[in-house]
This record gives sequence, structure tokens and C-alpha cells, in this order.
Amino acid sequence: MQRLIEGIHQFQSEDFLPMQGLFQQLAKGQQPETLFITCSDSRIDPNLLTRSKPGDLFILRNAGNIIPPHSAGNGGEAATIEFAVAALGVKDIIICGHSHCGAMQGLLRPEQVASLPAVSSWLAHADTTRRIIRDNYAHLDRDCLLTAAVEENVLVQLENLRTQPAVGSRLKQGDLHLHGWVYKIETGEVFAYDVRKAQFVKLAEYHARIGTTVQRRTTHII
Repeated sequence: MQRLIEGIHQFQSEDFLPMQGLFQQLAKGQQPETLFITCSDSRIDPNLLTRSKPGDLFILRNAGNIIPPHSAGNGGEAATIEFAVAALGVKDIIICGHSHCGAMQGLLRPEQVASLPAVSSWLAHADTTRRIIRDNYAHLDRDCLLTAAVEENVLVQLENLRTQPAVGSRLKQGDLHLHGWVYKIETGEVFAYDVRKAQFVKLAEYHARIGTTVQRRTTHII
């Protein structure tokens, strides 16, 4: 805790003053262009990863970067997405999974979270991911299986995202774009899902934007 307090003092004395004009402007309102949805994992820092400034990203985080489908009921995720899309008018939504995801490990090995009823219940929103892995990737070893789960979960959650009414409306208008990313912690690399290739590719090779349909793929590369 002391480190955090010292960090605040350092922020106020060293970081805030050079950016005071920006913060004064942000005090009047926010106009982020991107909703960044990622895991709660402490090893991911969306602003550091994208070299973005305060006010650039509207961020939603939870265990496993999971978006319950609209039919699953209204919760914090639905409210955050609706506000970002309908009120703030973001132009892009990124769902970013990551390597070594504990939520996906729990999804693949339910016994690991058996004593955590809230976590187990939450992971039910990723049951489609679990079934895809069971039916299509059973031949992989443990590490590759986890990688496949991380990637497939991003695609599943993009599909769930489209069920949100505000998102569906903006997609119909053609002024909202969805992106699926996977961040590899140990190398700093980011892979993006390319619809034309039906595969995750290095971000430098990424050109396609995800529209209304995701073509399923059967292999993974990370």
C-alpha cells in the first residue's frame, strides 16, 4: 500500500503537471474512440500496451474478458458497452485476450475453481468456448490447448458482443468496427484476428475489420 501512496505523490509532482492541460480538458468530458475490453489480470495494462493517453480508451475489464450475451440479462458489462456505444459513440471495440489466462485455465479444468462458486458461475458465459475446445482441439497438449482456448474465447465473446442491441444497431449503420486481439505476455506481441485469413496474425499484418460474421478457424498460431 505504501508503494501505491508514494506512486500517487510521484504522479502529482512529476506526471500531472506536464499534462495538466490535458486533464483540465478531460474534466469537461470524455470522447474516447475505442472501447477496450480485456481481462482483469494484473499483467495487462491497456494504456501501456497501446501507448495511449488518459481519455483515449474506455476500458472494461473482467475475468476472462467475457461478454455475456444479451439474453443472459443486464449487468455491468451490458451497461458499460451500451454507454460506450450509444452515449460516447466509440468507433472501435477491441476484445483482447492474453496468454496464460487463469480464467481460461479454470474453464478447461473446472476442478481448479470448484471452491469458487462465483467464478464457476461467471465462466458459464464462456461455455461455448469450452465446447469448441472439447470438440475440436482435444488432440493438443496442455499449453497449446490453453492458447487455443484464449483465441477461441475472443471469437466467442465477439459473437456475444454482437447480441447487445446498441452494438447491433451501430454495426447495421456501418460506423462501428469490432476487433479480436490476443496479447502474449512473455514477448509483448499482439495478434489480431484477420477475417480474410480466418486466423490470428501479427498485428503488423492485420488489415481486415470484423463485420457481422466471424469465419471459424480450426488452427492457432500463437
